[in-house]
Amino acid sequence: MAAWLIPAVKAILPFVSPIVSSALPVFTTRRSDEAAAQSGVLQKQVTELQTAASQNALHVKALAEQLQKTVTALEQAAAVAESRFRRMAVLCGVAVALSLLAIGVSLFVLFSG
Repeated sequence: MAAWLIPAVKAILPFVSPIVSSALPVFTTRRSDEAAAQSGVLQKQVTELQTAASQNALHVKALAEQLQKTVTALEQAAAVAESRFRRMAVLCGVAVALSLLAIGVSLFVLFSG
């Protein structure tokens, strides 16, 4: 098990109970008093579920937009990082070439004199 998972679960657990307790009263419970009342309760439950589904769709759409913005930002950051990497690779190549030239010149001066 990943080492980061246990602290994350411990941090989330205190919030699970309030979330569940606040979400449960949203949906109407079934009453078995009368058949007519049951039909009304079923209709109310269907309405509540439709409302919840439409809100869920709005939330999913908002999350998709945020994800799209995040992916776009990551792609831009990756492009910037790649251009910086290429620049550093060229500079390293130039540095290696200059150091080899300096070694060659120093060896020439050492053995020619």
